[in-house]
This record gives sequence, structure tokens and C-alpha cells, in this order.
Amino acid sequence: QVRLRQYGGGLVEAGGSLSLSCEASGTEYWAGTAYTIHSMGWYRQNSGEQRELVAITTRFGVTDYADFVRGRFSASRDVVRNTVYLQMDSLRPEDTALYYCFANSTNDYGTPYDAWGQGAQVTVSS
Repeated sequence: QVRLRQYGGGLVEAGGSLSLSCEASGTEYWAGTAYTIHSMGWYRQNSGEQRELVAITTRFGVTDYADFVRGRFSASRDVVRNTVYLQMDSLRPEDTALYYCFANSTNDYGTPYDAWGQGAQVTVSS
């Protein structure tokens, strides 16, 4: 099954930059099937709030962003390495959250499978 491992995050002052990366593994043929990752991206969540979509990128390079990060964040994806990146610039205190990467995939039988990273804290001080 697809597994995601995240890297990055941390603490920065308002106006600063941070980056996140997320590498997928487990797509290779195993136990009768392989997995194809279709979209990858990022969500964020604060305690007591719902998880909200930050950016999503397809395997064909189409990327979309939430309005609250558009123009400040940039998501990119390396399809060969099954890795997705998030460059966060002009950070604001309201960007403080736990950031999760995700991957939407299907196996050889068309069964969908969603994977999530372990989460990375991003804290922006005012």
C-alpha cells in the first residue's frame, strides 16, 4: 500500500518562508498489485477545526490552490520520484497549522486508496 513520509516545517517569523516535502513509497508491485498515484497535495488543520485543502497537483502537472494561499504558496511534484513539495512564502500567523500531505491512488483493480503523511507543524510568529 502507498505510504507517505513528510519532511520540513518548523517555526518562522511572519513574512518568512518554509518548505515541505512528501515522498510516497509502496507503489511497486506487491501481493498481486501495484498502485498508481493520481493526485498528491497538502491539507492543513488546527486543533478543533476541520482539515482544509491547501494545494493539489495531478500527475499531469495541473495544480490548484486554496484562495487563502494562492500567490504565496507553490506546490510541485516529481512524478518519477513520487514526491510532492510545498514552498510557502510570505507566511502569515494564520498559516500556523499541522500540514498533511496526501495521495489519491488506485491499485491494478481500480480500487481507490488514500494515503496521508504523518503531519508537520508549521508555526508562524507575529
